[in-house]
Amino acid sequence: MNCRPGCAACCIAPSITSPLPGMPNGKPAGVACVQLDADGRCRVFGLPQRPAFCGGLQPSAEMCGDSRQAALDWLAQLEQATRP
Repeated sequence: MNCRPGCAACCIAPSITSPLPGMPNGKPAGVACVQLDADGRCRVFGLPQRPAFCGGLQPSAEMCGDSRQAALDWLAQLEQATRP
């Protein structure tokens, strides 16, 4: 499955605990990653600086749903369910 153009839900909804360029302490849930460009694309996609968490997150029908909002909601629920 390919990402929905401009969605970027996976770069907003989940927390990222590892450092990434421009966010040395990681990223809190619900906050857009500083590496998102105006088109909702990752500036560090495919680069070694991209966190392993990001590379491991693969689009799926379940995660992405039928809209950006559905993806944001699903990922936010997953974030809550896996919170320590």
